[in-house]
Amino acid sequence: MKKIVLLLTLFVASAAFAQSVPDITFKTTTHSFGKIKQNVPATYIFSFTNTGSKPAVIEFANAECGCTTPEYSKDPILKGKSSTIKVTYNAANPGTFKKNVNVKFVSTQLPITLTIDGEVVPAGKTK
Repeated sequence: MKKIVLLLTLFVASAAFAQSVPDITFKTTTHSFGKIKQNVPATYIFSFTNTGSKPAVIEFANAECGCTTPEYSKDPILKGKSSTIKVTYNAANPGTFKKNVNVKFVSTQLPITLTIDGEVVPAGKTK
């Protein structure tokens, strides 16, 4: 009997602490810029839709380095509505790059990773 009570207590406690996960659908989570000119920032806008039943709020969007900047609205995204995350790469250094931006929504445990990549070439050599 004690085992049953303990199991029920654990079940109720875990249900109470369970996190509601908003359903978010990104059109794409990756973007390749191809060849871009050095010192000319490149921007891509990732679009997503809240397909869940509750409003979704972005808790944070962090880039893995200072060369990549994410911008997003802090307003709740209502059920069925769409929003965007604008990601800009500064393109200061020549060579190939692959950068990630981790986007965490309130009430979720794990972030969603957005990835950009490409090759920065000196101006005049993008062909």
